[in-house]
Amino acid sequence: MNPWGPNPSSKRRDKLHIISEILEIAKDGVLKTQIMYRANLSFTQLNDYLKFMLKINLIEKILENGKEIYKTADKGLDFLQRYREITELLKTEDDNPKNNVKIPPPHLLRKN
Repeated sequence: MNPWGPNPSSKRRDKLHIISEILEIAKDGVLKTQIMYRANLSFTQLNDYLKFMLKINLIEKILENGKEIYKTADKGLDFLQRYREITELLKTEDDNPKNNVKIPPPHLLRKN
């Protein structure tokens, strides 16, 4: 298990991974409920993340047709780019075996 970042086999997501998911979801502007469902967060968790992300200008809130739209800010796009670079640097061979080529299980490779 990799303690430094998101691991597909890991059940828990770290805070930076959740922030990156929210920023990815909000790239084109979305409603709060869309973020909540797509990021699989509770209402309380979502509000905590959005409050923090608004405070540090990763995301912006825009009033559009009477609805609050959340959109990834320029600083958030920068965060996403750097987050991708860091997770790429931290990948091990176990995270990316054979460039994502699936290797059949040994019992299917046996010759008769």
